[in-house]
Amino acid sequence: MHQVQIPQDLLERAIARRGALEVHPQIEPRRTALLVIDLQNAFLAEGQPAELPFAREIVGNVNRIADSLRRAGGTVVWIKHTNAEAAGSPWPRFMEFSAGWGQALNDALRPGSEGHALYPELQVEDGDEIVPKNRFSALIQGSSDLHERLQAKGIDTLIVTGTITNVCCESTARDAMMLNYKVHFISDANAARTDAEHNGTLANMLLWFADVRSTESVIDQIRRVSTQHAGS
Repeated sequence: MHQVQIPQDLLERAIARRGALEVHPQIEPRRTALLVIDLQNAFLAEGQPAELPFAREIVGNVNRIADSLRRAGGTVVWIKHTNAEAAGSPWPRFMEFSAGWGQALNDALRPGSEGHALYPELQVEDGDEIVPKNRFSALIQGSSDLHERLQAKGIDTLIVTGTITNVCCESTARDAMMLNYKVHFISDANAARTDAEHNGTLANMLLWFADVRSTESVIDQIRRVSTQHAGS
């Protein structure tokens, strides 16, 4: 698991800017969606072209958050990076940054390939949604219909988990905030290649885009509101 370290001076700057470390202190489960980004074999399975060992370590936390949110009436969305073309890429700029490795990843992320499938230890249920995307951000125009699905359900709060922390997860969280969603970015349910990259994104999220919470913290918030509703 990543060693989460956010410098004290950055925490102080965040409090000065935001007024508190958490600007969204309550989570309304029925208006909340858990986004699980790219936890596919291509990124988690041994020997796959984009294997990240840290990503395997967050699967348990993702499953726990998903179970808690489902029980409280929230929505779980499994987002799968998808390359529908048999050759090349619908996004040529990506290929310029990835040389030969990019083609291997594109091949692994084609529908029907082993790499495209969700990692088998994820606990996916029938009522969950599965959304394909074709860019780093699931919310940038043309990438997916995620925003439309969320709006149709009246969702205004997102819990962001998955991989890679500083690529698809960060890109989606940035766009979510700019689309006016309340964003919770989970420190121990996102995964990058190194601690430095992971912590860099956490710092940026905290300063500008999201509340940064742990798995335990977000589950506690979900349960607290659910208990209040049950007693009312």
